[in-house]
Amino acid sequence: MKKKYLYLLVVVSIFGCSKKVDKSNKENGSLDLTAQVGPFIGTGGHGHTYPGATVPFGMLQVSPVNGISSWDWCSGYHYSDSIAIGFSHLNLSGTGIGDLADILFMPINKEVDLSLYPKSRDSLPYKSSYSHKNESATPGYYQTFLKDHNVNVELTTSQRTASHKYTFAKGDEQSVVVDLGFEMNWDRVQKTSLAIEDTYTLSGYRFSKGWARNQKVFFVAKFSKPISKHNLFTDGIRIEKDNAEGKKSTVQLFFEADNTNELQVKVALSSVSVNNARENLEAGAFNFETIKVEAEKNWNKALSNIVVETPIDSLKTIFYTALYHSQLAPVTFSDKNGQFRMENDSIVRAQNYTAYSTLSLWDTFRAEQPLLTLIAPDKVSDIINSMLAYYETKKILPVWTLYGNETNTMTGYHSIPVIVEAYLKGIKGFDAEKVYEAMKGTMMQDERGLNHYKKYGYIPYNLLDESVTITLEYAYNDWCVAQMAKALGKEEDYTLFLNRSKAYQYLFDNETGFMRGKYEDGKLWNEPFDAKYSNHREHTDYTEGNAWQHSWFVPHAVEDFISLHGNNEVFTNKLEQLFTESSEITGDNTSADISGLIGQYAHGNEPSHHIAYLFNHANKPWRTQYWARKIMDTQYNTTPNGLSGNEDCGQMSAWYVLSSIGLYPLNPASATYEIGSPVFEKTTINLSGGKSFVIEAENVSDKNIYIQSATLNNQIFNKTSITHQTLIKGGKLHFVMGSEPNKNWGVIKSIEE
Repeated sequence: MKKKYLYLLVVVSIFGCSKKVDKSNKENGSLDLTAQVGPFIGTGGHGHTYPGATVPFGMLQVSPVNGISSWDWCSGYHYSDSIAIGFSHLNLSGTGIGDLADILFMPINKEVDLSLYPKSRDSLPYKSSYSHKNESATPGYYQTFLKDHNVNVELTTSQRTASHKYTFAKGDEQSVVVDLGFEMNWDRVQKTSLAIEDTYTLSGYRFSKGWARNQKVFFVAKFSKPISKHNLFTDGIRIEKDNAEGKKSTVQLFFEADNTNELQVKVALSSVSVNNARENLEAGAFNFETIKVEAEKNWNKALSNIVVETPIDSLKTIFYTALYHSQLAPVTFSDKNGQFRMENDSIVRAQNYTAYSTLSLWDTFRAEQPLLTLIAPDKVSDIINSMLAYYETKKILPVWTLYGNETNTMTGYHSIPVIVEAYLKGIKGFDAEKVYEAMKGTMMQDERGLNHYKKYGYIPYNLLDESVTITLEYAYNDWCVAQMAKALGKEEDYTLFLNRSKAYQYLFDNETGFMRGKYEDGKLWNEPFDAKYSNHREHTDYTEGNAWQHSWFVPHAVEDFISLHGNNEVFTNKLEQLFTESSEITGDNTSADISGLIGQYAHGNEPSHHIAYLFNHANKPWRTQYWARKIMDTQYNTTPNGLSGNEDCGQMSAWYVLSSIGLYPLNPASATYEIGSPVFEKTTINLSGGKSFVIEAENVSDKNIYIQSATLNNQIFNKTSITHQTLIKGGKLHFVMGSEPNKNWGVIKSIEE
C-alpha cells in the first residue's frame, strides 16, 4: 500500500487534485454541488475507485490505467502510482476483483516499435510518468499531463460517448496508440480486430475472458484530424492493410499538426456490434467543452437530490463524494437501439427500459439500492427489468452481473431483496407476477447449496464451504420472497418461505453466542472454534470474515434473534463486545477484506454494515447513535485513503450518505429506515413530484451526537424507525441533539405514524 508515501501525498490535498474551488453559487443562482466532490477519494488504500470521467450510471468510464496487475489496482488505477499506459473506456469502481480496462488509447509524441508485445508495463514503449501536481478531476472530467510525451490529456463523457482532448507541445509529433491486447488482473484477451475505415475513423472489437467469461466490446472512434499514417500490428506482425484481426492487435496513428496542437477523439462502445457502436457515437462537431459542461450539469442534477447544510467543508466533501460514488454503478449496458448481448451470445432488446450491468448485489442490496429508491426510482425499475432479462438465460436471478455475464461472485441471491424492496415501496415499471415467479424459481432450484438448504433446513459445514454465511443469507432471501408472496395473496407460498426463513435458528450456539457451522447430523458443531479465525474463501464457515462479523445477519427477525441470546441486556453486551474486542484476526490465510476494524467490527466489508443499528431493536438506541457516529468519524475522510475498504460499486459510500443524514435500511425489504445520528444541521431530500423531506438536527456537532427529542411534522416522534411511505409523502423530521444520551427517547412506544 505504500502508506507512508500516500500520507505524504496528502500534503497536496485532495482538494488540490480536484481543482476544488468555491462554486457554491453559479451565475444562475443554483447550487454547484460538483465543486464539493473529490474523485480521488478512495483511489488510495483499499478503496479501489477510479478518478476518471463518467456521467451518472453511464455506459463509459474513461479513466487512466497504470498497467499493474494487483489487488489494489482493480479499477486500473491506484494513487500510489505515477505511471500511465493509457486511458481505457470501461472500468470498475471499488470491486475486489480486477477486469475490464478495455479499449486503451494513449497519446504520444514519437514513433514507437509495437512489434514486440510486452508481458508487463515495464517494457511498454508508450508508457509515461505523470505527477499528481498536474492531475485533476471533477465529476464528468479528468485531466493529467504525460511528462514523457509532453501531452496534456483531458477526458469527459456523455451517456454512451467518451470525448478525449489531447494538447501536444508545439512542433511535436502528434500520435495515438490504440492497444487492444494489453491485459491486467483477471482479464485475458481472446481475439481483437482493428480497421481504419477512413481518414477520420477507427473501429474494431476486443473479445476477452476473465471475471466476465464472455466479454465482447465493439468500438468506433472519430478523430478531429485526418489520419496521415498508421503502423498496424497483430501478434507482433506488421500488417500493411488498413485492417487486421488476431489475438493482440495494436495500431499507432499519426496526425498532421494543421496549425493546431490539439487533437480531439470521440469513442463509443457496444456489446453487440461495430454498427451499434457507430449509432451510439454522438453526432455533430467536436466540442469537448460543451460535452464537459453538459456532464457537469448531469452530475449537478444527480447530486442535488439530497442537499445538506453544514459549516464544515470536509463533511460536505465526504458526503457529496459518497453521493457521487453511489451513482457510478450500475452502468448503462443497452445501446441506443435497446440491444445488448447476453453471456450466451444471444442479442436481446430492452423494451421501454434501459438495461444495466455491473450489478454488485451482495454489496449494493444493503444501502445503495435503498438509496436509489429515494434519489433515482426510475433507475430501480430499469435495474429490475435488467435482472429479469438475465434471469431468462438460466432461469435463475443474477448474483453478480458483469458486462452481461453472470459471475456467481459472492453468496446469496440478493436480486431478491432489491425486487421486494422496490415493490413494497410502490415503485412501478415491472411485472410483479413475473418477478415473483423468478424469485420463487430461484430459491426453489438446487444450485449453490440450495439443495442442502432445502433438505436440512440449513447448509451443513461438511457439505459446503461458507455454510454459515450462505445459510443466513438464504434465510433472508426466503423472508423477502415470503413478503412478496403475502403482498400478492399467495398464502401457501408465504407460509413455506416464512418457515424456511428461520434457518438461522439452526446455527445459533447458545454457549458461545455465535452463529456456527453445524454438521449434517444436526447436532455437532464445527470444531475447533475460534471466533476470530479467518480463512479466505476456502475451508471456512464464513465469507470474507469470521464469526464475530457474520453472526449478526438476521435483519428480518431481529426480535427473535435477540431472544436467542436471552434478552436485550445479553444481546447488547455481546454487541458492545464486538466493538471493543481486540482487533486481532487469527489464521494463516486471513481475508484482506477484513478492514476498517473497530474491535472486531469490520466496516471495510459489507457484512458489518447493518450491525450498529441493531441496538435500536434492543431498547438502546443511544448506542446506535454512538457507534454510527464513531464509524462515520473514523472510517471516512477526504484523502485518497478516505475509504476503509473496497467501495464495491457504491455500497461503502451509500452507507455514509444514508447514515450521515440519520437513516439506515437495516432490513431493506422492510421498506423502513432505522434512525441513527444525523451529522448535518439540515438535509433536504428532493423527491419526485416536487415534494421534499427535510431532516433537521438542532445543536448538532461533533460532541452533540445523541438525540434528545424529535418531532415529525410538528408532532412528537419517539420511534427509532420511519417508513419509506411516510418519508415520500414529504414533511419534516426535527431532532434536538445533545452531548449526553437521552435513554428515554426511542425506548417508550409511541402511537403509530
